[in-house]
Amino acid sequence: MKVYYSDAIVVGGGLAGLRLAIGLEKRGHKTTLLSLVPVKRSHSCAAAGGMQASLANNYKGQGDNEDVHFEDTVKGSDWGCDQDVARMFTHVAPKAVRELAAWGVPWNRVQSGNRKAIINGKEEIFEESKNSHGLINSRDFGGTKKWRTNFVADATGHAMIYAVANEAIHHEVNIQERKEVISIIHDGKTCSGVVVRDLINGEVAAYVAKATCIATGGYGRIYQNTTNAVICEGTAHAIVLDTGVARLGNMEAVQFHPTGLVPSGVLMTEGCRGDGGVLLDKDGYRFMPDYEPEKKELASRDVVSRRMEEHIRAGKGVKTPIGEHLWLDISILGRAHIEHNLRDVQEACIDFLGIDPANKGKEGWIPVRPMQHYSMGGIRTNYKGETALKGLFSCGEAACWDMHGFNRLGGNSVAETVVAGMIISEYMADYCDESEVNVSSKIIEDAVKEQISKINEVTSKGKSKQNTHDVRAKMKQVMTEKVGIFRNGKDLKEAVDALKELREEHQKVGISSSYKEVNPELVDYMRTEKMLKISLCVAAGALAREESRGAHTREDFPKRDDKNWLVRTLTSWKQGATEPTLTYEKLDIMKMEIPPGFRGYGKKGNTEEHPDTEKRLKEVEQIKEKMKDADRYETQKALMSFDLPKKYQEKNQRIGG
Repeated sequence: MKVYYSDAIVVGGGLAGLRLAIGLEKRGHKTTLLSLVPVKRSHSCAAAGGMQASLANNYKGQGDNEDVHFEDTVKGSDWGCDQDVARMFTHVAPKAVRELAAWGVPWNRVQSGNRKAIINGKEEIFEESKNSHGLINSRDFGGTKKWRTNFVADATGHAMIYAVANEAIHHEVNIQERKEVISIIHDGKTCSGVVVRDLINGEVAAYVAKATCIATGGYGRIYQNTTNAVICEGTAHAIVLDTGVARLGNMEAVQFHPTGLVPSGVLMTEGCRGDGGVLLDKDGYRFMPDYEPEKKELASRDVVSRRMEEHIRAGKGVKTPIGEHLWLDISILGRAHIEHNLRDVQEACIDFLGIDPANKGKEGWIPVRPMQHYSMGGIRTNYKGETALKGLFSCGEAACWDMHGFNRLGGNSVAETVVAGMIISEYMADYCDESEVNVSSKIIEDAVKEQISKINEVTSKGKSKQNTHDVRAKMKQVMTEKVGIFRNGKDLKEAVDALKELREEHQKVGISSSYKEVNPELVDYMRTEKMLKISLCVAAGALAREESRGAHTREDFPKRDDKNWLVRTLTSWKQGATEPTLTYEKLDIMKMEIPPGFRGYGKKGNTEEHPDTEKRLKEVEQIKEKMKDADRYETQKALMSFDLPKKYQEKNQRIGG
């Protein structure tokens, strides 16, 4: 048995994992990073539109700051987020963007003078000041009051992952690729590392460390139609559940992006609409102003996705042999803008469909429909990234940190990867400073032997009538048809029952090849087993939550119910159980800087109010009145103080003060 030691282990080679590893190495802790794929091919590279941070550099960003970004994030979450975490995030985001610039990310820059933009379907011209010339530029995104999304054309994630990966190499992070974590080594109280299977030679080994962080991204591939990469299967979430100690949070909170390319699912970045693109129906009619007259196409993603599905239900979708869709028109932006700022979108449309979106008229319209895109739920952590299992951390999309609540704003996830990596690496380094590897060789040996035994059991079954591919396909169909944008009790109960049956069916599956080395059939079997578990967590959580909040929309419970459901779902799985156990963690209104209110979409009054809301609103007003002569920083601290590592506490600088 091989055992590898280091100070810290990071599981996941995307932006969150890489930035976390850099922070640990900077603090002097030797770090091993384990990745399924070459890190520069991680799903982070697919992020297109940009990264939110309140720099306030350009004309449309004037007046932006942490307070405005924080308010947008809280409202975007439909009051489901941890407001302490949202404050930490909005404070550090500007520092993250500037750090990335220093590492070589070629952010688009402001050019002084007249700037043309398409706003509400019409061309507008405004003047960028000389003081802003050369500073990092930003574009508009859904659910924001200011132009805050800093970008590199429509390849932001690609540019970021290369810069951060190179920095990780510079800091000598021990990056090991084609490694899959299949179990967590622990004694019921403390995590001591992970069991890893080499995807090339099939070797199973132990990686032992003082602290371990899961940063493996989301679980979108449990759905049929998703913008997620094939590696986003949620398998790491399942192994966390298997500890019986650490829990998952808000697994029912799944986001659907309005503009997935039909039928491939390739993401048509929110930058398309942020730059001025519009949504059209089968008649070429722009319908979003009818539903959301203020924000139109730039309402929050959950809102736009619902409105699109409603419009299709009303008979306004474009019918095709593979289903209905709507149109996205970006030709109004002009060919020069598209070929400079949205060139990846253009190339994807040409390569997949033979459509050039720069062409005027219907021949340039892009077929789109909402598709699963992001996982707000994940491994439940506190603000330090710590789970309930000592020594086990999580960050990025894999975690329920919880700054997104029940809906994420576009651009906040790309920002969260690096911001969470920066912040949590400091807390994790503090933990490593005070800890030692203290685990018996028997615990390590037993963990490895258990996984080898499971693999041997699967490979010795022999071929069966059932196969993993069919089970997985049925799972995805159930999730897509019954746990989608619109949900109801009947469908969700059927989904839970169907998924439980599929788990039983999968246990009977055998595989034809007994090879332990390169064996895709074995890999698919092991992952599908875990994906079924995660699917059940999502469906069960959705069935139990009898309200509509953010991306979680119950047609049979259309109101947001703060009175009964202003809670965070916590999911665990008892050994031998056939379904998850759900408990709930209350969100304390009396500690909120911004108490629950109207998001600004749809009709007012579609909420069951919590009795503490009015009390807290009065408290907030009293504090603001008392602090009327103080600056905004002192006022904010009086409303809700929050923790941050000392190195990130410094105030952000802006040209407007």
